Amino acid sequence: MVRQKWAQALLCVFISILGLGINGGPVFAQTEEVNHGLIEAHSMSISADAAILMDATNGETLYNKNAHKQRPPASTTKILTAILGLELGRPDELVVVSEKAAAVGESTIHLDPGEKILLYELITGAMVKSGNDACVAIGEQIAGTEKDFVRLMNQKAFLIGAKNTHFVNTNGLPNKNHYSTAYDLALMARYGLQIPAFTSITRLKETEIHFIEPDFFMNLRNTNKLLWNYPYTDGVKTGTTTAAGKCLVAAATKDGRQLIAVVLNAPNRFGDAQKLLEWGFSNTETITIAQAGDVVDVSREGSEPLMAFVQQPLQVSVLKKDEEKLEKKIQWTRDSHLPIDGGEEIGVYEVWLNEKKLGSTPLYAECRAEIFDGWDLKGRLTNLIEGK
Repeated sequence: MVRQKWAQALLCVFISILGLGINGGPVFAQTEEVNHGLIEAHSMSISADAAILMDATNGETLYNKNAHKQRPPASTTKILTAILGLELGRPDELVVVSEKAAAVGESTIHLDPGEKILLYELITGAMVKSGNDACVAIGEQIAGTEKDFVRLMNQKAFLIGAKNTHFVNTNGLPNKNHYSTAYDLALMARYGLQIPAFTSITRLKETEIHFIEPDFFMNLRNTNKLLWNYPYTDGVKTGTTTAAGKCLVAAATKDGRQLIAVVLNAPNRFGDAQKLLEWGFSNTETITIAQAGDVVDVSREGSEPLMAFVQQPLQVSVLKKDEEKLEKKIQWTRDSHLPIDGGEEIGVYEVWLNEKKLGSTPLYAECRAEIFDGWDLKGRLTNLIEGK
C-alpha cells in the first residue's frame, strides 16, 4: 500500500511538468525574473539580510535585496510541505501518528504515538502553529517516509522554479544542507496562494483542530502578527531558528492586487514585510499589455485578411511614474514568404521601458493567408504597433 501511494505521489509531481494540474491545483506559466527590482535595495531601510517583493500576478520582482542568496529558511519550509499535503493527499485521510513523528521536538502540536487525526488538521497545525511533528506525520502519510516525501519536495520546488533550494526535512529544522532563497520562497508562496485550501489556512488568526482518537480539540494561534496588525494580509508563514534568524513569507491583497514579501534573517521581520508591501501598493502597478485571446489586425485593404492573436497574457509591473513611458513593439520572427498557416507563430509582442525589454509574448496567425501582393509583412507589423 505504501509503495503504491509513493508511486502515485511521484507521478502527480511529474504531471505538473505537463501542465495538467494536481487535484485541481494551479498551473501557470513561470515568469523568468526580468529585473533586479524597480529601485535600488539601499534606497529602502530594511533590516533583513535577504528580501524580495514579488508581484503575485506575474511573478516579477519589485524589490530585491540579496534575493538569490542561499540561507536557512527555518519553518518557511512548511509552505511546500503544506502544498504537497494538499495536492497529493485527501483532506479526510485518517493519519495514525508514528513514534518518529511524535518524537520531533522544538515547535510542535504535541503529537503522541498512535493518535489519529485527519490530514487536513495536520496541515493546519503545521501552518498555523508551526508544528514540526505535524510535518513529519504529513510526509509519512503521503510518501511512506519523511525521506521519500522530501524527495518529492525537492522535485516540486524545482518544477515551480525554485532552483536554488534544497530541503533535507519537512519542517526546516537546522541542517547545513537545508537551504532556500527569498526568491524561491516567494515562488513557492505564489504557487500555494493559487490553492484555495492553502489560502484559507494561512489567513487563520486562530482556529482549533480535532483529534479523532482520543477525541479532543486543540486551540491554535497563528504566529504571524501581520494578521492582526495589517488588514490586507493573506498569511503566509513565519520561521525562526538561531541559524536562520527571524524569517517571514507574507502576502497581502489590496484593491484586487496581491503582493508577496519575503524577509530572511530580519530582526524587524513584521515591520520589514509591511513596509515592503505598502511601498509596493503605493508606488507600483501591474499593467496588462495584452490579454490571452486578444487579436491584432495586420491586414491590408484589398488583400486577404491576416489577424494575429495573443495566446498568453502579457503583464508587466512598473513604477506608477513610469507607466506613460512604456513602449509596445511587435517583432516579426517568421520569414515573410507566403502562405502563412493558421496557428503559425509569426511574431512577438513586446513591451519596453527606457530601452529595456520588460516582457514579451508570441503572436500567432489566426487563419491561413495566401496573397499579399508583395507586401512587406515585417514592415507592416512594426508600423501597426507604432500607429503608422
